[in-house]
This record gives sequence, C-alpha cells and structure tokens, in this order.
Amino acid sequence: MTRDRLEKLGHKTAVITGAGSGLGRALALNLARDGWRIGLADVDMAGAESTLDLVEKAGGFGEVWACDISREEQVTTMAEHFFDAFGGVSLLVNNAGIAVAGFVGDAEIAEWRRIVDINVMGTVNCCHVFIPPMKQRGGGYIVNVASAAGINNLPEMAPYNMTKAAVISLSETLRTELACDRIGVTVACPTFFNTHLVDDMSCTNEFQSEFAHSAFSNAKITPEGVAEAIIGGARKGRLYVLPQFSAKWTSVAKRLSPAGWCGVLSIGYRLGIARPIVMWLARHGGV
Repeated sequence: MTRDRLEKLGHKTAVITGAGSGLGRALALNLARDGWRIGLADVDMAGAESTLDLVEKAGGFGEVWACDISREEQVTTMAEHFFDAFGGVSLLVNNAGIAVAGFVGDAEIAEWRRIVDINVMGTVNCCHVFIPPMKQRGGGYIVNVASAAGINNLPEMAPYNMTKAAVISLSETLRTELACDRIGVTVACPTFFNTHLVDDMSCTNEFQSEFAHSAFSNAKITPEGVAEAIIGGARKGRLYVLPQFSAKWTSVAKRLSPAGWCGVLSIGYRLGIARPIVMWLARHGGV
C-alpha cells in the first residue's frame, strides 16, 4: 500500500490561498475533516471568515489572513506569521487565481498584466517564500492549482491558458528541484466546474461570457469533488491530477499529437463550427 504522503509530513498544518470561496473553501473543508490546522488566505475577508466558520464546524482549526499574493511583501509577512504560529507549514496550496478570456489583440494589455501578476507571479511569490523554511524544517508539500486550459490551449482563452501553462511548467520544475529536500509537488489541472471564478471574469465578447457561464454552471462535478480528487492525488504523491474525464482525454489527445490537436481546432474555426460545438458541450456539461 502506498504511504499517505500528507500524513508522512508529521503534522497537519496548511496554508491555502484563495480560501474564501469555491475550490479554496472546498479544499479547506476536505482537510478540516481530517483535523488540519489551516491558514485561510484571501483578499475577501468576509469569504475567508465564512470558510473559517465552516472549517471549525467540520472539526478543523483555522485562522484567516488578508493577502494579495501578487505582492511579495504581503506573502512574506503571511508566511512568517503562519510558520511561527503553527510551528511550521507542512502543506502549501496555491489556489488563488482569476480568469481573463479574449483573442490576442482584443484582450487589453492591462488585463494580461493583471492575470500574470496573480496567476503566475502570485504562485511564484508563494513558492519563493514558503520553500526555504520548508527546506529548513526537513520537508513539506506544495499543491499548485493550474487548469487543463494550460495543456489544451483552447482559442479565445490565451491570457488564461498562458498563465496556467506557466503554473504547470513551474510545478514540473519544482518536482525535480525539490526531490532531494523531501518536498513533494502536485499540480491540479481541472476543466470547468461550478466555482466563483466566473464572477469577475474578464471577457471581450458576449460569446466568451455566455460560454464561460454555461460551462461553469452545467459542470457535472462539484468543487467538493475536485477538492477530493486533488487531496487524494497529493496523498498518493501524484504529479498531475486531472479530476474530470474531459481533462484526461483532451490531455492525452494533445500530448499524443500536438499538431493534430491544433489542426482540428483550426479547421473548426475556419469552418465556423467550433463555437457552436463548444457551446453545445458547455450547455450539456461536456467541457
């Protein structure tokens, strides 16, 4: 039997970014039911406080912390606090992120910078700050929440695709870099599921907005189901976690033939059938 990689850490202390709602909340509750002590970081303090209440009701322990992960100094202050207050942080979950859709050339440069600052540099800031004390304490575990979008690269999602591809690349690099330091790494690559990511999503046209809302609201899996898959994958020490079937088969197709995958998408756009097909899939929970 494979030994539980999270139990192997010795003590159950975690910090989760973006813990105020959606997947971050679901991840916190999953750990709380196992008695973890959790730092709940978010820019939304009302949401974080609500998560804390649920964490305590579920049997866990927690503390909220206001943190904009795009600001390195805020991440540093947060890390210092939790390493001191918890006597160490065993698990870091980089979950906070935003979504921006749009054709290249349409999406505003300010939106590109905003999503890079949060999705990429926010993850980098947390890894940069948390890894050294983890090394000093003999190990730990990092879960980075990316997306299947970082593998499949669907059209009209370039800003989001690019940032999630970067998180996947960072995670793969860390997996090897940290092997000798007893720090495990898992990267989660879900497709769409019903979360609050769409609430402040930036789009450049009505189709993108309608597609996103349909895909999120009609998803067959809940945030709790995604959280269970992610934590389960981390416990087994898996590098990749792809919770949905759609994430698995599209990832296999893309990796088997990157040129073929891009070719099929290109033909779909040239023939004008790509948008109707993906919208139908979104409305029927197929993405």
